[in-house]
Amino acid sequence: MKALTQILTEKLSAAFEACGYSADLGTVVVSDRPDLCQFQCNGAFSGAKLYKKAPRVIAQEAADKLTDDADLAKIEVVGAGFINIDVSDKLLLGYVTEMLSDENLGIPQAEKPETIVLDYGGPNVAKPLHIGHLRSAVIGESLKRLAQATGRKTVSDVHLGDWGLQIGLVIAELRVRHPEWECFKEGFDPANFTSLPLTADELNEVYPFASAKSKEDEEFKAEAKAVTAGLQKGDPAFMALWREIIKVSVADVKRNYDTLNVSFDYWYGESDAEKFVPRLLETLNAQGLLHESQGAMVVDVEEETDKITIPPVIIKKSDDSNIYATTDLATLIQRVEDWKPDKVWYVVDSRQSLHFTQVFRCAKKAGIVPEDCSLEHLGFGTMNGKDGKPYKTREGGVMRLEALYAQVYDYALDIVGKSTHSAEEDKADIARRVAVAAIKFGDLINHRMKDYIFDLDKFMAAEGKTGSFLLYSVARINSILNKTFTPAGFDSADVYSDSERALLLGLAMSGEAFGLAFRDRAPNIVCENAYKLAELFAKFYHENHIVDEPDENKKRAWVNLCYASKTLLEKHLDILGIETVELF
Repeated sequence: MKALTQILTEKLSAAFEACGYSADLGTVVVSDRPDLCQFQCNGAFSGAKLYKKAPRVIAQEAADKLTDDADLAKIEVVGAGFINIDVSDKLLLGYVTEMLSDENLGIPQAEKPETIVLDYGGPNVAKPLHIGHLRSAVIGESLKRLAQATGRKTVSDVHLGDWGLQIGLVIAELRVRHPEWECFKEGFDPANFTSLPLTADELNEVYPFASAKSKEDEEFKAEAKAVTAGLQKGDPAFMALWREIIKVSVADVKRNYDTLNVSFDYWYGESDAEKFVPRLLETLNAQGLLHESQGAMVVDVEEETDKITIPPVIIKKSDDSNIYATTDLATLIQRVEDWKPDKVWYVVDSRQSLHFTQVFRCAKKAGIVPEDCSLEHLGFGTMNGKDGKPYKTREGGVMRLEALYAQVYDYALDIVGKSTHSAEEDKADIARRVAVAAIKFGDLINHRMKDYIFDLDKFMAAEGKTGSFLLYSVARINSILNKTFTPAGFDSADVYSDSERALLLGLAMSGEAFGLAFRDRAPNIVCENAYKLAELFAKFYHENHIVDEPDENKKRAWVNLCYASKTLLEKHLDILGIETVELF
């Protein structure tokens, strides 16, 4: 389905061409002065330089070709050569009707099949999720849904941190605490191993304890390193316990992410990349890229045009161990082999920019990914408290994601509990949806690269750019539809008020907002457009008595417009990973 600006551009381009000018002059954009017109074309100014004519003369010639076009309510030349355009109500209604019948709701689709692999979430096993994991999960999930909405195939991978010294520390401490466990006894037979009484709560407590202990106890640190080495060599007892740790930890992570409507196609971890490391080393060696530097094996990735120093990427440390770059490069081998992506997006803290620059350059230099495969680090800023510093607990510690959600849920439940519009048995689920909307919209409304302040009172406000306002808007429409009749589609070309016309135009332009959001990898554009639609609907609602309107033609048109608004608002919220509520 063509965008409305594309339809208008084709008209203006044909008009310019009919006057002997380049069709390129006909580009139409949304007006930056909506008080004057809906759309504008400024191509005459470029034409003035090419054709040595006054821009107003060129603009007027083109506009004159379209004075009888029934799709245009107004086309006029103003100022030095601006072409101002308003579309007809018939075109607007027809366009919105076509959007509603389009399975993609007018969202521009990819011109050719494309597969995007998204790497987001990225928690470490045996550690609790904390608020630092929020942005990657929320932004990554939204970008995945946005890519799907624009016709791309997506593959999402959580990329667990499930290997290395952190696991060695946990196993070493568990051996101290539970020497009676079967896996720590001599003669352990993995064939007879079933399970252990291991809980997520214990795991979440063990790692920070073991990590602190290793900083003070050299003997314990050495034991943890020995366990790590044994694990990497496939020790049966350590492998059995490692699998238990993964099972318990992943179940806990899934539970937390499920609450936020965040999901993944694959739950691969760093351990899954281990089998690709030998192939990585072979590839780098075969091309003469790997060389020794200060005891480590590295690949040079610096380029002549660099304005800052880009150090070599370390593939093997001096003790022969792998690091994150090794794992990320090996993982790319797996992803290219299994999924053949056109793009790979890493939704990771912007502070990892240098790391990804090194990894991407090495991957391209070694031919690990095809030349036409795009590797993108989609970084993001931090979530801060009201003091402008990273959000903490009252005691000054790092807040768990679960605790943050509980805080917001309790706030939401208090609000929902006072509502007389919903049944008591539904209030817990409504509060959950309101809480998730507050958290996710409060995050996503900010450009991902910016830091933002987590302000619960602001995020839960019933008005303004909040998830609550969006949910309330949809619930209000549900209430109207419940009190009227089933929408049957627009059956006339009549628009009865300016607020109705403005809302129709906002709906018609939604597809272009999604296209822009995908282009810029910016979910905040979806948030802004959702808020704009909700505001336009609120104005339309307050100016027209929809339920009590005696004129059946008006009432039918307005109910249909309510349905169209609900459909588009729900699509925006779905892409943001936010569930709506029937009543609020």
